[in-house]
Amino acid sequence: MFSLFGVPVGAAYHVVTAISAALTPLTGGLAVAAAIVVFTVAVRLIVLPFSYYAMRGQLTQARIAPQAQALRQRYAKQPERLTRELTALYRENGTGMFAGCLPLLLQWPFLSVMYLLFRSTSIGGAPNALLAHFLFGARLGRHWLGGAGPFSAQGAIFAALFLLLIALGWLAVRASRRLTASAATAPAKATVPAKATVPAKATARVGATARADRKPPAAGAPGAQPAGVPAWVTNLLPYLTAVFAAFLPLAAGLYLLTTTAWTLLERSLIRRILMPAPVPPAPAPVSLGAAAGKAAQSG
Repeated sequence: MFSLFGVPVGAAYHVVTAISAALTPLTGGLAVAAAIVVFTVAVRLIVLPFSYYAMRGQLTQARIAPQAQALRQRYAKQPERLTRELTALYRENGTGMFAGCLPLLLQWPFLSVMYLLFRSTSIGGAPNALLAHFLFGARLGRHWLGGAGPFSAQGAIFAALFLLLIALGWLAVRASRRLTASAATAPAKATVPAKATVPAKATARVGATARADRKPPAAGAPGAQPAGVPAWVTNLLPYLTAVFAAFLPLAAGLYLLTTTAWTLLERSLIRRILMPAPVPPAPAPVSLGAAAGKAAQSG
């Protein structure tokens, strides 16, 4: 594995070293930690287009979740038919079962590189100078249970990291619920021309879609979740980041913290683009008789 990632780890070493050298006049001893944050933001900017399309797919999934749930109930004993119907439903709406997974998959190589970068004692045959740097007294290359242990200044830094990740996970769960509720109540886009000749089966499917869109699922119901994802998975997954960080070097944990915070900000901004606030209705016109009555009362 180390030989497989040898070239990208070496490249990341030079990038992080160059960024930390540029940031040293501003951040001093925190230059390497700040460089990791900048490196993480750069990675997220690279995958930003994929994040946009993934979130658009998630919104579509949330909107058609009632139809998907109805299909699962209808064809529960016919798995092959269920697969065909779900595939057709997703295709008609321009999404798929695993919409939203691509940004996460694209980040795994970068997280692996960050892990190996702070686990390698040498880079290109030379000592790894990044291992000598600290974040508020904790070495960036140390694990939670390594070195001085959990009951030390290093342990306090890791505890703060875990608490921040848990807080971000809680915010992510709330944001996901609001996003799913907003998407579920959003009106469906018209996909059939008004004058087109539509087969009876397609007309029935479009009518069912429109009726389901007008009737949002109840909070906590299976239909309120993205298609194919159980509610407990959606609620638990953000908190697993804190557990995962306990087995990583502090530098990789800092990468996780930065990318999680970026995800919240990114989703909020993309949501505003994909789902703009509704325009308030125009005030009702006042009749001449009512206007005369108001004038008389004021007089």
